[in-house]
Amino acid sequence: MYLEFVVPDMACSSCVKSITRAIQSFDGSAEVQANTDTKQVTVSTSRARIEIEQTIVAAGYTVVTPLPQ
Repeated sequence: MYLEFVVPDMACSSCVKSITRAIQSFDGSAEVQANTDTKQVTVSTSRARIEIEQTIVAAGYTVVTPLPQ
């Protein structure tokens, strides 16, 4: 499944690498795409949303829930 997260404090390529590394350490088969302009992280994973969110937070980043559109 694809999960989307908004990570407002993801500012540079080092942030992207840190987040990607943390998620892939937790789920080795996860595919991570991140965009520092939109602050969005998209993850293809079989893990639960809360587990991936907690992994991003444990890596030192904030996750916010986007408003429904």
